[in-house]
Amino acid sequence: MRLIDLDDLEEQYLATGVLARIVNTRNVSVAHVKLAAGATITEHMHDQEQVVNVVSGELEQTVNGKKMTLQPGRVLVLPPRVRHSLHALKDCYILDVLSPASKDFKDNHRNVTRQ
Repeated sequence: MRLIDLDDLEEQYLATGVLARIVNTRNVSVAHVKLAAGATITEHMHDQEQVVNVVSGELEQTVNGKKMTLQPGRVLVLPPRVRHSLHALKDCYILDVLSPASKDFKDNHRNVTRQ
């Protein structure tokens, strides 16, 4: 068991206006992400299933060309290998859960927690 204080994790730069604190375990990656209004994450895909939880703010998520608005109370579940992008309409705080754990996060980010 581990107890992690998010303030002890270094904020990682993911893109302009996008910072994250990432917790990795053997089986899952949990990214606590802050997006400034207007920030964009360009279209990409990955091998993980992803659950996008908007804690605060509002964002536009595009999945396979279909745009949808996410805000608190709406959760998006993305299957693996689906093209998606997002654009923050307002300042946002999102909680992304990826399974299995993201190799990209483990390889490209320092000071993350692993079990």
